[in-house]
Amino acid sequence: MSKKQKRMLARILVSGALFLTGELAPLDGWWALLCFLPAYFIIGWGVLLKAGRNILNGQIFDENFLMCLATIGALGLASYDLATGAQSMVGYDEAVAVMLFYQVGELFQSYAVGKSRRSIANLMDIRPDYANIRQDGVLVQVDPEQVAIGQRIVVKAGEKIPLDGRVVDGETMVDTAALTGESVPRSLKAGDDAVSGCINLTGLIEIEVTKPFGESTVAKILDLVENAASKKAKAENFITKFARYYTPAVVISAALLALLPPLFLGGWGEWLHRALIFLVVSCPCALVISIPLSFFGGIGGASARGILIKGSNYLEALAQTELMVFDKTGTLTKGSFEVVKTVPAPQVEPQQLLCAAALAESYSDHPIALSLKRACAVQQADDRVQEVQTLAGKGLRAVVDGEETFVGNAALMQAQGIAYTPLQEIGTVVYVARAGRYLGAILIADQLREDAKEALGDLRRSGIRRLVMLTGDNRATGQAVGQLLGMDEVHAELLPGDKVEQVEKLLAGKSEQGKLVFVGDGINDAPVLSRADIGIAMGGLGSDAAIEAADIVLMDDKLSELAVAIRIAKKTLAIVRQNIVFALAVKIGVLLLSAVGMAGMWQAVFADVGVSVIAILNASRALNTKKL
Repeated sequence: MSKKQKRMLARILVSGALFLTGELAPLDGWWALLCFLPAYFIIGWGVLLKAGRNILNGQIFDENFLMCLATIGALGLASYDLATGAQSMVGYDEAVAVMLFYQVGELFQSYAVGKSRRSIANLMDIRPDYANIRQDGVLVQVDPEQVAIGQRIVVKAGEKIPLDGRVVDGETMVDTAALTGESVPRSLKAGDDAVSGCINLTGLIEIEVTKPFGESTVAKILDLVENAASKKAKAENFITKFARYYTPAVVISAALLALLPPLFLGGWGEWLHRALIFLVVSCPCALVISIPLSFFGGIGGASARGILIKGSNYLEALAQTELMVFDKTGTLTKGSFEVVKTVPAPQVEPQQLLCAAALAESYSDHPIALSLKRACAVQQADDRVQEVQTLAGKGLRAVVDGEETFVGNAALMQAQGIAYTPLQEIGTVVYVARAGRYLGAILIADQLREDAKEALGDLRRSGIRRLVMLTGDNRATGQAVGQLLGMDEVHAELLPGDKVEQVEKLLAGKSEQGKLVFVGDGINDAPVLSRADIGIAMGGLGSDAAIEAADIVLMDDKLSELAVAIRIAKKTLAIVRQNIVFALAVKIGVLLLSAVGMAGMWQAVFADVGVSVIAILNASRALNTKKL
C-alpha cells in the first residue's frame, strides 16, 4: 500500500473500533452521540472537505455530495429525534456505517487502481535515469537528454540502455521483457542495433547513439502509455455523461420524495428517512469507478504481454473486429530475403548481374537491397554510385560507373521500354538493366513466419470472419502465400496508394458494427495503418514508424499475439457489460424498495458499497491475461 492508503486504513480501523464500541456497548441518547460523532468525523472529514471544495468550484453533484447529504441528514434527523424525544427513525450508527463502508469501498478502489497501474508502471520502469559517457578517460553519468547523436555511451551489466544506437564494442545479453513481454534474453554484439529501455544483463558494451532521447524508442513508448488514458471508449464516455445527468436527477427525486408525500400522507420523519436511503443507494460509484478500471486493467494486462494499446477506444473497437487485413512482407513473412536464383541474359555473368544490382542498391536498407548486397558482398561505394532515385512501387534508378542502371520489377522494365524475359517463379523477381541493356533477373525468396498458419487459424477461432492479404509482390507469389495460409482474399502488385484504395473497398463492404484491422510492419504501411479502423504494427521494437502510425503496437514479432489482443479486448468488454447490468439492476431494485419503505439504510449500504466492491473485483479480472 502507498502511504496515503495506509493512512486511510488507519482511519478506517480507528473509526471502525469506535463504531463497534457504540454498537456493542449499551449506549443510547447523548452517550451514543458522543461515541458515534468522533467516529463519523475521523472517517468522513476527507469526504466533507472534497464536497465543500467541489461546491465552491461549481461541481456540486458528485458522490461526495451525495454521501455528505445523506449522512449529515441522518445525523440531523437522529439529533432532532433525540432533542424532541420522538421515536427515532434513524440512528447515529447508520450515518457512521454509510460513511465508514463508503471509505472502505474507496480504499478498495484505490488499491485496485494501483494494481492496474503497476502493470503499466512496470513498463514505465524503462525510463532511464542516466547515461554513461567518457570524459578524460573517466565514466561520467549525464542526463540522457544531453547526449547528442554520434556520441558514444557505455552501458554496464545491470543498467538500462538509455538511448537508441549501434553497438560498436562488446557483447552481451539484453532483457527486452519490459518492451516485448518476452522473457528470453537476446544477444547483442558489435554492429547490432541497441534499443533503449532494454536491460543489459551480462557484459559491458559501448554504443554509438543514433537518435536523440526525444526520438528514442523509450521516449515514444512512454509518451504512448502516458496519453493512453485520454482516449476513452464509448462505454466510458457514456458513463461520464450518464453520471453528469444521473446525480442531479436523483438528488431532485430524493427532495421530492422527502417533501411531496408528507403533504398528503404526513409522517415527515419517515419520508425524510426514505429520501436519505434513496440518496445513499443512488451513488453511482460502482459504474463511475469500475468501467474505467476495467479498460485500464485490460490495457495494463495487454502491456504485460508486450501489446501496447494507445487508448481504451481502440481496445473497445478491437473486440468488434470482423475483417483483418495483412501486409505480407515483414508481417506474414520474416522479411529476411535471400537470393535463391540468378537468370542472367546471354553473355552476362551471374556475378556481373548480382553486382550491378547490389551497387545500385548500395544506399538502401530495404530487405531486398540487403539480400542483394549480401549475395555480392558489396559495401556502399560513393565513388561508383551517383544520382540514386527511388521510383515508388517499381524500383530505383542509379548511375553506376557512369552508366544509367535500373533495378526493379516488371513494371519498371515496361516503363523504361526495355525488352526483358519474364521469370515465372514463386518469389520476388528483380530485373536489372544497364545503359538500356537487359542484364537478367534475380529471384529473391522470403520465408513465412513459423507461427503464421497457426496464428491465422487462432484468429478465425477468435471470431474473425475474413482474412485478406495485400502485397506489392507479384501475383504468383502473393497467391501462393495466400493459398498456403488459407487467406480468403489476396490482392497483389499493389502500390502504397493501391493498398489504401483496397482498404477503402473493404471498409465499404463490412457490416456497420464490424471493424477492419490492418496489420503491417510499420515501415511503409503508415497510410493504410491510419486509414483502417484499427492499425496494428508488428515487430514494433525499435520501429519509429510503428509506434507513431499504429493504434496498437506488438512489441515483439509474434503473430500469435494478435489473437491474444482480441481475446483481451473481448474479455474486457464482457466485464464492462457485466458491471453495467449488475450495478444498474441492484440500484434500481433497491431504489424502488427504498421509495416504498421496504429497504433500510443497511440495504442502501450494500447497494452502494457492496455493489462497488463486487464491480471492482470483477473489473480487476481484466488484468489477468496470462492464460489468454
